[in-house]
Amino acid sequence: MVGTYTTIKVSKKTLRLLEELKRKFNADSYEDVISRLMLEYRRRLVESYFGVDKGRVKAFSEEDRGEDREL
Repeated sequence: MVGTYTTIKVSKKTLRLLEELKRKFNADSYEDVISRLMLEYRRRLVESYFGVDKGRVKAFSEEDRGEDREL
């Protein structure tokens, strides 16, 4: 990877979790693991916003078409 790097301080427990995920994801680096976790978090966040009316909204039918309504 090309770029600027920095060091972050994490607990030994967090490091063990990162190591475990690195193996599980077959990732090349901890940065890859963290990036993947952030992308997954964002994906779930977006899904939660789009699912706000899940179960309360029914599919559109032909009767729902706006041009067929009288004014």
